[in-house]
Amino acid sequence: MSQKLTPTAAVLLTLPPLMWAGNAVVGRLASEWVSPMTLNLLRWSLALALLLPLAGSVLRRKSPLWAHWRRFSMLGLLSVGGYNALLYLALNTSTPLNVTLVGSSTPVWMLLIGRYFFGVPISLRQGVGAALSISGVLVVLCRGQLELLLQVRLVAGDVYILLASFAWAYYSWMLARPTTEPASIRADWSAFLLAQVAFGLAWSALFASSEWALGRGHIQWGWPLVAALIFIAVGPAVLAYRAWGAGVGRAGPAAAGFFSNLTPLFTALLSTAVLGEAPHLFHVLAFGLIVSGIVVSSRR
Repeated sequence: MSQKLTPTAAVLLTLPPLMWAGNAVVGRLASEWVSPMTLNLLRWSLALALLLPLAGSVLRRKSPLWAHWRRFSMLGLLSVGGYNALLYLALNTSTPLNVTLVGSSTPVWMLLIGRYFFGVPISLRQGVGAALSISGVLVVLCRGQLELLLQVRLVAGDVYILLASFAWAYYSWMLARPTTEPASIRADWSAFLLAQVAFGLAWSALFASSEWALGRGHIQWGWPLVAALIFIAVGPAVLAYRAWGAGVGRAGPAAAGFFSNLTPLFTALLSTAVLGEAPHLFHVLAFGLIVSGIVVSSRR
């Protein structure tokens, strides 16, 4: 199938950033009702239940999955168990807009990880783009007070989302460089996601258990929490994943990459509408720098 940005592809690629923005806003709301590691465990437990009817056979004893358990365990740790848990941790002390803007630095981490872990050189254009994007992240971290940049103090949420961005970048490289994973699993989006969720849940359960053992776990059951869990399990966890894969298949990864930068924009709109957290001028400046960097580094 030829790759072209059709209206259908544009709709498919716009839905995931909207869902991811919603995940950040709902994650911020849910922090009052449930601790972050527990929220991550509950979210992916529901996602597992949704995926089992679609691809439950991938978990059978004779499935080719188990011969590659080390790879899928690492994929599950970096994405389901690591990235998402760090995201919810970040939302405990930072705003959804800050989190998604700093998270937009992921393409920069991908360049660095590709260079130092996978031997892929960085071109001059990519280096300039990376510098622009990093400038945008620094603007967020110093809250727009550039004269205080050398004295900037990171809040815990800033550190967590930087770690999450690094984890997601390495995870993306692992996806881009498949080794011997079964083609039958990779070709089926639901089976591929379920395989990662199954292993990721084991990591999530370990982290949630540690949270409760340290006395930091809490949960307040009620309809607000149930509604939040349903949304983040159905929308950002399953529907967004499927829509993104279909959109990339139609438009290609180069065009799709620019749609991911809609996430901070949607987050700003949703944060204002739902949380009353209006964006500041430095957020606008940071968004412009980050997008400019990615555009520069992505052009041929």
